[in-house]
Amino acid sequence: MDAPNTAAPSPATMDDFDRVDIRVGTIVDAQPFPQARKPAIKLWIDFGGSIGVKRSSAQITVHYEQSALIGRQVMAVVNFAPRQIGPFISEVLTLGVPDDNGAVVLLRPDLPVANGGRLF
Repeated sequence: MDAPNTAAPSPATMDDFDRVDIRVGTIVDAQPFPQARKPAIKLWIDFGGSIGVKRSSAQITVHYEQSALIGRQVMAVVNFAPRQIGPFISEVLTLGVPDDNGAVVLLRPDLPVANGGRLF
């Protein structure tokens, strides 16, 4: 993982924030991703409603086992263009923050919420 950006961010507007569609979804499947350059897990996340199930590649192998991810709610950006990662197409960006060693810790709601709920 890259070092965190410590530069002061440039100001953003509410319009900037509104363009990024961050939703909650539930992981319904998690598979190994041995073809990834950096250790990663392939995720299938159910956002419900019109969004449905989307795929994501996440570099979360330090803190998470595949089987323990099923049923976990996570936050993800659902309106970025899909990215080809090796033989896999990642459709959403699963969100996390670095721990003290730079390993990803997933973001999730404090309490169970409906899939597809938008961050505001």
